[in-house]
Amino acid sequence: MKNMFLTLLLLGAAVTGFAQQATQSSTTVHKFSLQDCINYAYEHQDTVKNAALDIKSADYKVKETIGIGLPQVNGVVSFQDYLKTPSVIFPNFSNGLYQILHDEGVVDSAGHRIATRNAPSQKLSIYQPYNANLGLSVSQIIFNGSYLVGLKASKTYKELSQRALIRSKIDARVNVTKAYYQVLVSDEQIKLLDADLAQLKQQVDQTTAQNKQGFAERIDVQRIQVQYNNLATTKENTVRLLVLNYQMLKFQMGMPVNEELVLADKLEDVHFDNVVADSGDTSFYHNRIEYNLGETNLKLNQLDVKNKKANFMPNLSLNGSTAEGFQSGNFGSLFKYMYPSTYVGLTLNVPIYSGGQHRNQLRQSEIAVQKSQNDLDALRNGIMLQANASRITYVNSLRSLDNQKQNQQLAQEVLRVSKIKYGQGVGSSIEVTQAQTELESADNQYIQALYNALISKVDLDKAYGKIQ
Repeated sequence: MKNMFLTLLLLGAAVTGFAQQATQSSTTVHKFSLQDCINYAYEHQDTVKNAALDIKSADYKVKETIGIGLPQVNGVVSFQDYLKTPSVIFPNFSNGLYQILHDEGVVDSAGHRIATRNAPSQKLSIYQPYNANLGLSVSQIIFNGSYLVGLKASKTYKELSQRALIRSKIDARVNVTKAYYQVLVSDEQIKLLDADLAQLKQQVDQTTAQNKQGFAERIDVQRIQVQYNNLATTKENTVRLLVLNYQMLKFQMGMPVNEELVLADKLEDVHFDNVVADSGDTSFYHNRIEYNLGETNLKLNQLDVKNKKANFMPNLSLNGSTAEGFQSGNFGSLFKYMYPSTYVGLTLNVPIYSGGQHRNQLRQSEIAVQKSQNDLDALRNGIMLQANASRITYVNSLRSLDNQKQNQQLAQEVLRVSKIKYGQGVGSSIEVTQAQTELESADNQYIQALYNALISKVDLDKAYGKIQ
């Protein structure tokens, strides 16, 4: 019994182990470069997918508009059972006949003059109780100004959807790039923290040994230990933030946050362009998708003006119908006799007076065009301002990054000299602690300058329309 229990326990452990291995193996691991992450976002990011669906919807909208100009065919089947058949009132014509006989002095068989009568009108029905109808009607637009404008507007609407997709992809590219750089910077920050922690650990060990030998005070050990503990806490916080940064990157990509992502690119792969865009270039705004969208909106408003003008034009359409009618006084013989009817015709609709509605609608559309043009001018001016600001920010970020690199190197040199002086007995532990603090501060400022430079590089490319 004991052996059986042990066997079952081992079997359960084995099953649990296999289940854990299956769970681990089912976890997808992605090793992506920056471009891989961007391509993944193009396929999985919800905003991009919705923009692609909008293009499909615009395709159907174009086909819907085209269908309006195609022949419209409708079949009609009807049946009526008149519980009370409609009647038509006719005058009683015998009243007039008796009036004529009276006026002519005609007498009856008794010799009396025929008298006039005022009989009630006669009620006649021209309907049978049971009626059925089978019909087919066809209509075709020959000329309709609004329809012609609508065709152009539907294609422009599709163009608007296509440009909206481009904007979604650009936004996705920018967001993924910034999130990717944030992870790279956090990795670099952890590397610097590890280096500082290694130096501090070595310094703690040396100072502790010197304290045991009587060459250093206990307070020196405690001071360095406090600094080491604080830096270790900073690293732990940075590691937790790195996990969050990875999740933010996966979110921007549209990737499930529980999947594993490994970055293939390094900070060394990122190159800063010291030659920024020429501030004298005034045509780059045509490369901005926001300006392209503004142009498309202006085009749609201009087409709306044409549509309003088309309301003043006549419309011509062809129509025809063929039907088979059935009538009977009883249901059993309803379909015994058939009464066909067919016609073709033209319908010309000429607008004459609409109470000024069409004219006022036209004025409103013309105002909308003026407003769109004003918005487009303001957008162009804003793009120029944004580009200039991004260029200045990028230049300042590069200068700050170079300066922080130098400060970091100087802080490392100051720490090295301070440790040498302290080891030779000509310096104090406070100098070493201060030098270590200054190095940590220089590292933090370098990391922040590095992140600012990377982000400003992305903003500069976006401002000048280089991200497509």
